[in-house]
Order: sequence, then C-alpha cells, then structure tokens
Amino acid sequence: MHFFNQVFNYDHPWSHVVIGMWHKYPNPKCSHVVSIDVLDRSVDPVTGIIRTERVLGCKQKAPGWILKMFGGSEDAYVREISFIDPKNQRASISSVNMSLNNVAQCLESVEYRPASQTHTSFFQTAEITARMALWRSVADGVERWMLQRFQDNAALGKLAFTDVLRNLWEERNLQAVAA
Repeated sequence: MHFFNQVFNYDHPWSHVVIGMWHKYPNPKCSHVVSIDVLDRSVDPVTGIIRTERVLGCKQKAPGWILKMFGGSEDAYVREISFIDPKNQRASISSVNMSLNNVAQCLESVEYRPASQTHTSFFQTAEITARMALWRSVADGVERWMLQRFQDNAALGKLAFTDVLRNLWEERNLQAVAA
C-alpha cells in the first residue's frame, strides 16, 4: 500500500473555490480527463447539502507490462462523489477508480475548507493498493506506478485549478469594472 497527501491554500474564498470546482474540466493542463458524466445530483431538503455523483473518463498511458499482464486499455473511468455543505462551508470529494479495480485501487479524498475570508485550504489524500497478495513484487511495481501517476496528475490538477480560479475571477472583476 502506498499513500499520497498534500495540503495547499488557494488565494480565493471558499465560495469561489466551490464554483471553480465545476469549471475544472475540460482543461488543457489535465488533458488526461476526456469526459465527465453527472450520474446524480440532489439537495438534502433538511441540511441543504448538495450531493453529486459523476464518472470521469480518462486516458492514462499504462506501462505495457501492466496491460499485457492484466489486460485493459488506456481508457480509464473514475467514480467521484462530492458533498457541498454551504452552511458549514465544507466541500468533500471522494473518488475511486472503476477500471482495473480488481487489480489495483486508488481511493482519493479531497476537502476544501475556509482558511480565512480570502483563502481556502485544500486537503488531498490517496491510498493506493494493488490486490495481488501472491505477487508482492508485481504489486509493488503497480503501486509505485500508480503513485507516480497520481503525483503527476495532482501537480497538474493544482496548476489547472489555480488557472481556472484566476480566469473565473479575473473575468468577473473585468465585467464588474466595465459595468
């Protein structure tokens, strides 16, 4: 099992970050995400919490030995469930790979919380587990590859989301000045 985590503060208030979440894809910096399908969205009438379930389609170039050994393709799918709590200003997202899940699993958790009136804290963790107890060396190789891929995509995702936030709010500020 391998782990990844990072903490980061965005220079935007929580409300801006949550709006930006829905504008993150498509994004040239995260070109591996090629489709997003919303499966379900609901609002709890008592709490006001918004629950969204999506499937993200990705193109991930897997090493040839993984494809030869386990099959599959570069097409991968990820199930994502998010909860947005406007009252308590919390946004949490959990995701898990659907593709080759019988071989390896990547379970990701993300949370956005206000750090101040103008900044939002981002917390991200991932737990990567290969499901091959008999072949520990192969499992280790799969986990290391998945961890490296996750780290690379996380770095790209942070850059991409920073761009999305900057562009959204610069555009809004320009419109306000023009009005």
